[in-house]
Amino acid sequence: MGLLLCLPFFLLLSAASPLNDVSNSSCSANFTDPLRHLNSSGLHLTLHHPRSPCSPAPFPDLPFSAILSHDEARVRSLAARLTKSVPKPVSSLLRPAAISVPLSPGNSIGVGNYVTRINLGTPAKSNVMVVDTGSSLSWLQCSPCSVSCHAQVGSVFNPASSATYRAVSCSASECDSLESATLNPSACSQSNVCIYQASYGDSSFSVGYLSKDTLSLGSGQIVANFVFGCGQDNEGLFGRSAGLIGLARNRLSLLSQLAPSLGYSFSYCLPTTASTGYLSIGSDKPGQYSYTPMQSSSLDDTLYFVRLTSITVGGRGLPVSSSAYTGTPTVIDSGTVITRLPSDVYDALSRAVAAALRGYPRAPEYSILDTCFKGGLSRLAVPAVEMVFQGGATLRLAPRNVMIDVDSSTTCLAFAPSGRVAIVGNKQQETYSVVYDVGRLRIGFAAGGCG
Repeated sequence: MGLLLCLPFFLLLSAASPLNDVSNSSCSANFTDPLRHLNSSGLHLTLHHPRSPCSPAPFPDLPFSAILSHDEARVRSLAARLTKSVPKPVSSLLRPAAISVPLSPGNSIGVGNYVTRINLGTPAKSNVMVVDTGSSLSWLQCSPCSVSCHAQVGSVFNPASSATYRAVSCSASECDSLESATLNPSACSQSNVCIYQASYGDSSFSVGYLSKDTLSLGSGQIVANFVFGCGQDNEGLFGRSAGLIGLARNRLSLLSQLAPSLGYSFSYCLPTTASTGYLSIGSDKPGQYSYTPMQSSSLDDTLYFVRLTSITVGGRGLPVSSSAYTGTPTVIDSGTVITRLPSDVYDALSRAVAAALRGYPRAPEYSILDTCFKGGLSRLAVPAVEMVFQGGATLRLAPRNVMIDVDSSTTCLAFAPSGRVAIVGNKQQETYSVVYDVGRLRIGFAAGGCG
């Protein structure tokens, strides 16, 4: 089916889907303050695992096979971005009108993305948001939800209730920047308001008005005229979040808009379901990290590329050539769950891990995971696995970063093969501090980040 934006925007369907606020779990009441603190080192936000019972907006209790299916959709859409191929449109958004523009899906969003809060508007309203390093434009659901809003925690942002809200005109430079931020062209309403179109590889999307309002950072500090999307048609697997924070390398991303006041870097620790982590924007502690150069790529200048040079298992390098690593572009991504490796590298890793665990009974493959064992992770003597990047920066993976329990009786190697793009996924990053020092074009790793 065609995923079409039909203009003009006033022809949005008038019958919006029912919208009900969803209350937080009792557990998440412990994490109601969106800011850890704002000081000279930057802005620090609490970060939650998307499937944590203590998340302010927990995602549906999906079987892990469904999570892997959405993860695979994200990988396919990211690969399509890098090869400049446009996936087939997947849905019709709006009522037919004079002009129809096909939407280009970006990354799949939702089940793999971590959750935090931001304060927007005057007076400031707290909004639960998913965080994505693979997206540029930040957006959230806005009343009157002219077409559709999914159920979210808390009330939907009401532009009419904010004294500092402004719509962005079609002639504004921010409107011209939308195509590079969303991979889709901007549109214009009859009242000369810029319309954004953000679409994702799992058929999720948000369409609405490009807007500006005040972003409150805490301690009295604000960012005036923060640019974001005010969504009027928001459909897909976003959990109970209000919207999305984009951290990619683009002038419309949250990072770029905060850079003049806080610095052009951010860091995070992605937590497990049993803990909380953080997202920090601003300066970091360079001494605690080992760094690898951030690679430039003509394939997509908004994503974060690194160069993986080797993987060791039990202290031994995999028996593959160096070109097996470098022949495929590698992206580090917060929203992809399972790390994808070039096929030759993955096959060698699978064989090495299987050899190290040869005393344990094998289990059938599970979805995209084909190196599986009977029983839970806790009973396996998982070998030490290290991912080494250009410059010597190393991710020394704990057993929980190497294997994953897919159900109560099976654990699998948390890696998969990929043909067109390698991705360092969030399962391997979990509990590490990862810094994106965009100003110095480097990415750093440090163990024990969420403690």
